[in-house]
Amino acid sequence: MKKGNPWIDICPGIKRQTITSGRTMYQMLAKLEAGSRMPEHRHPQEQIVHILEGKIRLIVDGTPHELSAGDSFYLSSNLPHGVETTDESRVLDTFSPPRARLTKKRGRNCSGALSAPTKFATPTRTAVIDCRYRRCRF
Repeated sequence: MKKGNPWIDICPGIKRQTITSGRTMYQMLAKLEAGSRMPEHRHPQEQIVHILEGKIRLIVDGTPHELSAGDSFYLSSNLPHGVETTDESRVLDTFSPPRARLTKKRGRNCSGALSAPTKFATPTRTAVIDCRYRRCRF
């Protein structure tokens, strides 16, 4: 990981930090406060979710999966998924191909402060989700 990669708020109680990225992969660390929630969303990238600490409920296409430290879950592209946390958690997320929006440096996050980009543009779509009544972009 490059020193100085900033923590970026993506929704209330959830923030991310880029670990590394390449031509075909992107990896980030996410910190989730107990009780935080990531609404259902989807993206064209494949994703591997690996729980480093804590417990989360990963809801995949309407089916909840209880995950705790050491568990991993594979998400195929465009599969609807969201997260509810039961404990403070740290998650390592890997995407392929990289999510272009996550590798850029400026934009607006959930609170409107400059940090994460406002758009995640892919050849197929731009995803927009509502994070606890605030507009968030994925």
